[in-house]
Amino acid sequence: MNKIIVTLLAIMVMFGAILTAVMIMKPKQKEEMPNIETQIAEEEILDDCTDEYEGLELEDTIKANTEEEKTSPNCSLTKKTYYLECGHTKSEYMNLPQDLVNLSKEEIQEKYPEAQVESFASNEVVIYQEKQGSCGEHYLVKDKEGQVTIYEILPNGEKEELEVTGITTEYLPETDKINMEKGIEVNGKQELNQLIEDFE
Repeated sequence: MNKIIVTLLAIMVMFGAILTAVMIMKPKQKEEMPNIETQIAEEEILDDCTDEYEGLELEDTIKANTEEEKTSPNCSLTKKTYYLECGHTKSEYMNLPQDLVNLSKEEIQEKYPEAQVESFASNEVVIYQEKQGSCGEHYLVKDKEGQVTIYEILPNGEKEELEVTGITTEYLPETDKINMEKGIEVNGKQELNQLIEDFE
């Protein structure tokens, strides 16, 4: 009889110990669960914020790319004119006029309907147009009485004396002397100035 009572008591003690252990374990699991849920919620919030931020950043980039480029106050303007008769292109360089500052490519094009905007940037605009006639910068450099002399070739083909340079042909190389006898044709003031510098 004593053995049965002892056995029952032992079973009850064991059952009580198991029940106590289960009761102690359950609150810990409940405490840990909110932490896991909080962590998941934080991760979700972080992902949503990141996605929203990336969306704003992309939107700003698109806005920046779609903003129209306009001319700045220190922009330069190049006017290129191609003359159909002689086939030469004359370029004129200048600072951008005040009334063309802060304009888009389309607005510049409206200001020059007879030309075309060849290239456009905020600091440099190039306009190109074609014209009938000659460029008016055709020259003949020739020996006249031992002096290097510049003639302008007129549209009708006649030559008009422009300048006696004061450079003597006596000391020029033989090939230049021979060329100077028949005359050297030059197109454009830049090419003319370069040739005269070579003779000096």
